Amino acid sequence: MRKQLAQIRELVELPLRHPQLFKSIGVKPPKGILMYGPPGSGKTLIARAVANETGAFFLVINGPEIMSKMAGESESNLRKAFEEAEKNAPSIIFIDEIDSIAPKRRGGSAGDAGGAGDRVLNQLLTEMDGMNAKKTVFIIGATNRPDIIDSALLRPGRLDQLIYIPLPDEASRLQIFKACLRKSPLAGNVDLATLAKFTAGFSGADITEICQRACKYAIREDIEKDIERQRKAKESSGDMEVDSAAEEPAQIKAVHFEESMKFARRSVSDADIRKYTAFAQTLQQSRGFGSEFRFPAQPQSVAEPAPPGDDEDDLYA
Repeated sequence: MRKQLAQIRELVELPLRHPQLFKSIGVKPPKGILMYGPPGSGKTLIARAVANETGAFFLVINGPEIMSKMAGESESNLRKAFEEAEKNAPSIIFIDEIDSIAPKRRGGSAGDAGGAGDRVLNQLLTEMDGMNAKKTVFIIGATNRPDIIDSALLRPGRLDQLIYIPLPDEASRLQIFKACLRKSPLAGNVDLATLAKFTAGFSGADITEICQRACKYAIREDIEKDIERQRKAKESSGDMEVDSAAEEPAQIKAVHFEESMKFARRSVSDADIRKYTAFAQTLQQSRGFGSEFRFPAQPQSVAEPAPPGDDEDDLYA
């Protein structure tokens, strides 16, 4: 996701680290971005990593936790969160599952607990528009359902930058395997490149599950060996410490991954991938002119006529 990470760094780090650049050029920095994509693709991890790199105050708002059955409490919770972010600026507000608090407005209170959802969305829009320009607060939203988010939240000046976070490709899957197993003792017969090749369409969360299951098999095997070693030590008069020293340390072997792959599953279907890809293409086509816009060609300057002379032939030339 090098392209997506570069976009996010440009949109988030520049306003937080160099706000004077935007002031010198006479424009306001962007207020927020919306990351959308299939579940388990790493949207939350990206937001936390960006906040960690910039050193900004990081405030997490989980969409379902904001909602309350008490009238007015949901809006109050949202308002307090924005006040805390402004007090600790520069800061990043990360709204996870933003589709739960910002769905398309239905315009009525039927089936919506008296219109609580619309009121929370209105409060969110008000807070985003009313943020103090002197306080550097950036908003990052994440969702698996970008098609149901209200269009008012996606207009310029709010979450106007939409970034698609796709499933990892083969090179990225290899890096995820290495990251998940960086502290684990691997046997020499474990080929992570082969695992990355055979896990096409798997998300980062799916790959993490494969690694965790393989680790459990290795732990189970080591426990069984330890039980067997203790049984033999009780039956014989040999030195148990010598036998323990002779045992190999626990390792994650190829057989453990082979067993783990039997239970591997994809959490995102091909139909879901096509849905996200189509939404990204439709969004790109509906926004802006793309490559069709060009400035009109500058008209060529016409040479001014020479001033008339005394010669009559020159006047009628």
